[in-house]
Amino acid sequence: MKRVIAPLRDFLHRESSSGTLILIASALGLLAANSGIADNYFAFLDLKFQIGPSSLELEFTILKSINYLLMTLFFFVVGLEIKRELTSGHLASFKAAAAPLFAAIGGMSLPAIIYLAIAGGVEPNGWAVPVATDIALAVGLLALVGSSAIASLRSFLLALAVIDDIGAILIIALVYSTGVNLSWGLAGLLTIFAILGFRKLGSQSALVYLPLA
Repeated sequence: MKRVIAPLRDFLHRESSSGTLILIASALGLLAANSGIADNYFAFLDLKFQIGPSSLELEFTILKSINYLLMTLFFFVVGLEIKRELTSGHLASFKAAAAPLFAAIGGMSLPAIIYLAIAGGVEPNGWAVPVATDIALAVGLLALVGSSAIASLRSFLLALAVIDDIGAILIIALVYSTGVNLSWGLAGLLTIFAILGFRKLGSQSALVYLPLA
C-alpha cells in the first residue's frame, strides 16, 4: 500500500504537480467536448445539486460550482499574491508595477489588431475573443516550471495575466452587454467598501475576506 501512496503523496506536494493537473484536465476537457461523448460530458457538467436547506434555494450545477465557487477562490488567492508583490515584493516600485500593465495592454491590443486584419471583413464583432488570457492556464504553466522560474518573472507574468483578464471583462461589459445591472453594480461597490472597512479595522484574516470575494 505504501508503494502506491508514497509516490502519489510526493506528486501532490511538488509545486509543478498543480500545473501538470491543470494541463491534463484541460486536454481531457477539450477531447471530451469534441468527441463522441460530448453530450454526456455536457450533461455531467449540468448535473444539479443543492447546498444548504431547501428554503435557501441554493441550487448549483457542477459547471456553476466551478465557475462561481472554485474560480472565486482561485482569484482570491491570486489577488492575495498580487497584493503581496505590490506592497513588499517584486512589483513594489512604480516602474516594476508599470511593466506588466503596459505588457498587458500590448497583449490585448495586438491580438485584436491581428483578428481585425484577418477576419475583420467577415465578422468584425469578434475582435474581443482573442484579447483574454486564460489566467488558470498561465498559473498552471508557471507552476509546471516550479521553483526554477525567476521570482520576478513569476510576479510579472501573474500580474500581466490578472490585468489582461480584468481588461477582457471590462471589454465584454462595455462592448457586448445589452445593459447595465445597477443592483449588481451596487452590490460590488458595497463589497469594496466592506473590504476597505475591514482593512481599516486592521483585520488580516483570510476568513473575513473570503466570503466577500
